[in-house]
Amino acid sequence: MLQRTRGIALKVTNYSENSVVAQIYTEDLGLQSYLINGARKPKAKIHLNLLQPLHPLDMVVYVKDNGSLQRIKEAQASPVLQHIPLDITKSAVSMFLNEVIYKVLKHQSPDPKLFQFIHQSILWLDQTTSPIYNFHLCFLMKLSRFLGYTPTTAPEIKPFFDLVEGVFTRYAPAHTYVLQEPHTSMFHAILSANYDHSQYITMKHTDRIYLLQQIINFYRLHTENFGKVNSLIILEEIFH
Repeated sequence: MLQRTRGIALKVTNYSENSVVAQIYTEDLGLQSYLINGARKPKAKIHLNLLQPLHPLDMVVYVKDNGSLQRIKEAQASPVLQHIPLDITKSAVSMFLNEVIYKVLKHQSPDPKLFQFIHQSILWLDQTTSPIYNFHLCFLMKLSRFLGYTPTTAPEIKPFFDLVEGVFTRYAPAHTYVLQEPHTSMFHAILSANYDHSQYITMKHTDRIYLLQQIINFYRLHTENFGKVNSLIILEEIFH
């Protein structure tokens, strides 16, 4: 059966001399593995350039229920990313986000709202001319809402945030997975900001790195087998 769906490329693995297996998060089918024959050939119908991390796709795919590798009949960039592939900072951010997204979507069933959020976030990153040094922090916390462990916010900022329980609290917990001031206020601001306003959240480079590391810890605590984020060091260097 043929089906048209939108997709977001996440990961490509070599399958043979000229073929690859592409992990693509689709709007209607969830995360799928597609065998693409000849993708590494110069005149491939579906070329590797289409499958770069986080590139949005419009596809016609074959749907089989036997659990084997799926196949793509047609695929095209929709839309073509204009700036992420050419901008070093945006490219580093997208590489980092792609690694995190792949980790949390490994067994993700179809979720059109989650797909739309990721798709729109990619387009915002590609098209914006505003500073993006807080974008990845905002993205991670907005993403957590779809994963079921977003922190709850309140008008009054309490001095501690418990990473294990996912709540702001007046008293420090017994464990060490905790944010405290001034990082609690910064974290609260990140939770409340949209992408356009995130540029106005001021913090030192060291504070931004620390906050990112703690958000990654938050993900580790709430995502099974989350593991190490290899691209984190690149992002830290880019925003130095």
